Amino acid sequence: MADETRPAFAAERRERILELVRANGAMALREIASRVRASEVTVRRDVRALEADGLIDRRRGGAALPGRLGFEQSYTQKSGQAAPEKLAIAAAAARLVEDDDAVVLGPGSTTEALARELVSRQNLTVVTNSLLVAEVLASAPGVEVVMTGGTLRGPIRALVGAAAEQALSGLRVRMAFVSGNGVTAERGLSTPNPAVASVDRALVACAQEVVVLADHTKVGADTMVQTVAPEHIAHLITDNHADPEVLMTLEDMGTLVHVAVLEVDRGE
Repeated sequence: MADETRPAFAAERRERILELVRANGAMALREIASRVRASEVTVRRDVRALEADGLIDRRRGGAALPGRLGFEQSYTQKSGQAAPEKLAIAAAAARLVEDDDAVVLGPGSTTEALARELVSRQNLTVVTNSLLVAEVLASAPGVEVVMTGGTLRGPIRALVGAAAEQALSGLRVRMAFVSGNGVTAERGLSTPNPAVASVDRALVACAQEVVVLADHTKVGADTMVQTVAPEHIAHLITDNHADPEVLMTLEDMGTLVHVAVLEVDRGE
């Protein structure tokens, strides 16, 4: 009887995995395993089967929709994904920012969380093209916000285009905090949209050091347009669920990797 029911359970589990990947665009194996209440070994086997059917693509440490190199999630999808990890990463990133500093914050749900960590800073200047970052810091008395111009790109709630890039030319700050859709040791930070990539490159060009904020679902993921080459990433801040092989390779290339440990994982 057990042998007869096993295929049915596998089919249901794979259908659930497919639903999760379709909803999120890409997910880490660890997160999928948690959601379907199965081991990572089992999920890896399911992902191979789904890939053989052409339904999803495997990637190091996770799974994605076919052709996700050109896929861009909505801001709502991104902000709800790995939310506790993003808060931990933001708290770790805030420790790199000092009073009397000048920094760049790019668009994204993780940089928005970082902005919330900076509202009590004094004499801080923040350059951004993110409407949400600007809104968070608008009422912070010790923070001056410098916004670019540009064309609004709805999916990321940020300004892009020639006007945004022109506004950034000639500026100089100590650090640029940027996110994206994927980070690998081979290509560095990437995003699926060329216009977003172009303004992101202008953001990091302002900074003496580049800090990439990437939760575990982005570590090992690769998307269409390179934003920051791996050798130019001074710091990577991620969470303790990220693929250790990718992190070690980036460290070997000179990136200082900061791992934010979630409260639920402390003491394990």
